Amino acid sequence: MNGVPFDPRPIRVVCLLALLSCLGAQAEPPSVDFNRDIRPILSDKCFACHGPDDHERKGGLRLDLRDAAVAPAKSGTRAIVPGQPEASELIQRITTTDADDHMPPASTGKTLTETQIDLLRRWITQGATFRDHWAFVSPQRPPVPRPSASAAGPSAVVHPIDAFIEDRLRREDLTPLPQATPTTLVRRATLDLTGLPPTPEEVDAFLADSSPKAYEKLVDRLLDSPRYGERMAVDWLDAARYADTHGYHLDSGRDLTAWRDWVIQAFNENKPFDQFTVEQLAGDLLPNASQSQRIASGFNRNHMINYEGGAIADEYHYAYLVDRVNTTATVWLGLTMACAQCHDHKYDPLSKADYYRFLAFFNNVPERGLDGNKGNAEPVLRLPTEDQSQRLETLNAILAEKQKAYDNALPAIDDAQRRWEASSEAHAESVPAEIRQILAKDVAQREKKDLEALRRHYRETVSGDFRQLKEALDAARKERDEFDRTIPSTMVMAELDTPRDTFIRIRGAYDKLGDKVTAATPGALPPLPSGAPTNRLGLARWLVSADHPLTARVTVNRYWQMYFGTGLVKTAEDFGAQGDWPSHPELLDWLSREFIESGWDVKRLQRLILTSAAYRRDSRVTEEHFQKDAENRLLARGPRFRLQAEFIRDQALAISGLLEGRIGGASVSPYQPAGLWEELSMREDSKNFSAQFFVQSKGADLYRRSMYTFWKRSSPPPQMSTFDAPDRETCTVRRPRTNTPLQALVLLNDPTYLEASRKLAERLMARPGTDAERVAWAFRLATSRTPGAEEQAVLLRVLAQQKDYYRRHRDAAAALLRIGEAPRADSFADADLAAWTLLSSTLLNLDETVTKG
Repeated sequence: MNGVPFDPRPIRVVCLLALLSCLGAQAEPPSVDFNRDIRPILSDKCFACHGPDDHERKGGLRLDLRDAAVAPAKSGTRAIVPGQPEASELIQRITTTDADDHMPPASTGKTLTETQIDLLRRWITQGATFRDHWAFVSPQRPPVPRPSASAAGPSAVVHPIDAFIEDRLRREDLTPLPQATPTTLVRRATLDLTGLPPTPEEVDAFLADSSPKAYEKLVDRLLDSPRYGERMAVDWLDAARYADTHGYHLDSGRDLTAWRDWVIQAFNENKPFDQFTVEQLAGDLLPNASQSQRIASGFNRNHMINYEGGAIADEYHYAYLVDRVNTTATVWLGLTMACAQCHDHKYDPLSKADYYRFLAFFNNVPERGLDGNKGNAEPVLRLPTEDQSQRLETLNAILAEKQKAYDNALPAIDDAQRRWEASSEAHAESVPAEIRQILAKDVAQREKKDLEALRRHYRETVSGDFRQLKEALDAARKERDEFDRTIPSTMVMAELDTPRDTFIRIRGAYDKLGDKVTAATPGALPPLPSGAPTNRLGLARWLVSADHPLTARVTVNRYWQMYFGTGLVKTAEDFGAQGDWPSHPELLDWLSREFIESGWDVKRLQRLILTSAAYRRDSRVTEEHFQKDAENRLLARGPRFRLQAEFIRDQALAISGLLEGRIGGASVSPYQPAGLWEELSMREDSKNFSAQFFVQSKGADLYRRSMYTFWKRSSPPPQMSTFDAPDRETCTVRRPRTNTPLQALVLLNDPTYLEASRKLAERLMARPGTDAERVAWAFRLATSRTPGAEEQAVLLRVLAQQKDYYRRHRDAAAALLRIGEAPRADSFADADLAAWTLLSSTLLNLDETVTKG
């Protein structure tokens, strides 16, 4: 300091003040967000008694609207006094020790945690700001966060999905895992986009591609695969509650396979989601609707249908309407609108009137409440093949010819009859005696002057020539009608010329009519645009309008769920107040706007997700990640979860070489326990019906993809049910994932898997090389990777043990090899083939095999 005395005290003071300032800033509580922090508490703990439902509201207090919540009660107290938590009755009630005054009441079984009480107190202190529910506000494109300077890899810099996710990880002080191995990536993407595993050749081709865009090329190839449409269709069939039977009563068959084929084709053609929506909800109402568009309208004919004798037609017709409302609301709105069928929704701003106005959109279909006893229920669309059309044209021509001959004979016969009727007693001899004798028996009819009945009797009884003509006509009509019944059809939507009246149902009872209503959208959502038709077409176009707050969010979320196992909103079926807060709300809105502005391009959306670093991360769980984020909601690691039921079976068939690759067509009936349908039938006539109805498929049909399995609602395919497939009685947009001993037993003992193990064993034994080489190849078929030395040693030891066992138990080997209808190769010894079969079964049972990692 050039000799000048230095006094450090001012600097110490400044540093101390800066430190105190920092400590003060850190001590200041963070801002409370109403939608994220407060609405979930109020919805779960308070809205049942103090929410939107006028009829169930207690004490006149409403906490879902700010004006009502801050207004003084009759006693003068106010539930919420902004800025003054201790003056707020709400805080007093949730903190009091007086059991009579405490809220929520003990009888509700609900309690508030100290953290929740603190959040409510801080919220009121900060002004008790209310906001509209986030999901009811049209999504706006947020700015993409700038990645940190330490962001790993170029994808984190350029990929917007990763910018949002990294921003959250940084705030949570969680380090993302690196990219998964190339072998893991090719298996993960192939399973996700096709529902089938990659072949070793496909894995090798990907590993050999050293170009910078090798992974992007892989994703593009898989999106272009015809298997992509089948994989995407599986989840849509759940949402649409697709099945091959009506569900009620005898649970008899129907045929909507043309609609299922339309769905597969629509995904493969990358039909824009807005068009996909319009055609399924209102394809029949489009101008000059094509056959394809009319087939698409079958989406809302997938519901259960009854034809039971003694049932009330109006009751079941009402049930069909309710199903359409609930399904449409779940699939496109992500709302639990079913809660407003009997009363105003207790948590969301959906009134009972809203429910029935929405129902009115679907109340104009020319259908019967009881129908379907002979297959598809009206209205239907007939779908003859070209050959069938030509054959039907020929039969109709023959029928017309016979009808013409019949009609030409009528005048002469009628003339003879009239002469008899007009003849006097003197001229009666002009009528043949045989005819006079027959006609004389019809005295009663003559007295009634029922001349037409007399003429009909004469034609059919007296005239031999006429009888021949009539028999020929009847035979031609019978042949035409019998052939006509072989022509496939599909159930579709249609519209009555005169709309039905729609009424609110009091407490949801079909026969208790309240006020009359007309079709309209829920009041909490935007109205139909001015000039839009108030029918299903107007509703469908409204759902996919660019400013709709829900449809894009709900759809994007389901695709995210498909790839990561859990949606950005965990409750994919509920975006209302009781639903989960989004893990990454800005990302959800960004993706929603991107989806809309891309022209609702589904494949583009999926490519965007699959090319993100988040999707490509290693899925191994570290202790840090498990402790901070057990469910992987923050996405610091890649997705890892068990395959869906259909893809577990499909994978086994593919690995074994049994898979039949034909796309589309009729449903098939693979193996299932004998007498299962009969066992689950409650009535004797139903048992007889079921016994006649189920016929196990043969040949290639046994090995078709699982999505083509005949789905009987009262007895879904047992292997599928064991692995959490729904019964398809109602709409499902989020399957549960359970782990039970039954699942292992299915993989070990079901004929499908034992037969697949045998055929895989035959593939292995036919392959040149040593046992070690065959085992390594089998492991690659099942998991896509090469086994480690220890893994290979274990598998070779299993093989040796099984060979020794079956050489000593040849009857057991023969019994094992008899399972399944696929012919066995006779060139292999029973003991050796049985041993390789058990080794193959071991591989098909590996957790790694049935898991997307």
